[in-house]
Amino acid sequence: MKRRTKPTSPIASAFNYTAMAVIAGVLVLGIGIGMAISSTATLTPQNVASSEFIDRSAPNPEICVKFGASAMVTDLRVFVTLNPFSVFVAQPRMQPGCVLRTSNWALLRQRNLITVEEERDCKHRMNTFGYTGDLNDDAEVSCIYQNNSAQNDFLNQSGLIPNRPRPEADRF
Repeated sequence: MKRRTKPTSPIASAFNYTAMAVIAGVLVLGIGIGMAISSTATLTPQNVASSEFIDRSAPNPEICVKFGASAMVTDLRVFVTLNPFSVFVAQPRMQPGCVLRTSNWALLRQRNLITVEEERDCKHRMNTFGYTGDLNDDAEVSCIYQNNSAQNDFLNQSGLIPNRPRPEADRF
């Protein structure tokens, strides 16, 4: 038996190709607009939108990324009065900083930014060092404590990302 096919009119065929071309054009245009919007995001100190911006803003960015991690440092002063009991908080000051891994403290010793006693005290408390400012000029170094109970609540809001143990590289 021979099957009969309907003859297609040139108008119907042209309409199908036109519709497909329009849909493809809209798709390409949508992707292009999306890429343009995401690539022109303003990365200013008022709008910190990525970890790459924080990495670039860190003091001594090459050293910081290679031997530690860039950080946002918040300096905050708290005043407590006892009579009457009250707590006052000063306006916090945000600045770029860096947290060094314990294996890289030699960078601070070489530049005479920490003493042997400060290193011993910090190591004894199982802490590490962080700094703000340029290591070659005006660095302010502090022995800092890593709070392992801190969690990033942004990661598991939808329940899609399971809570996994942190990799060793995250431990300073």
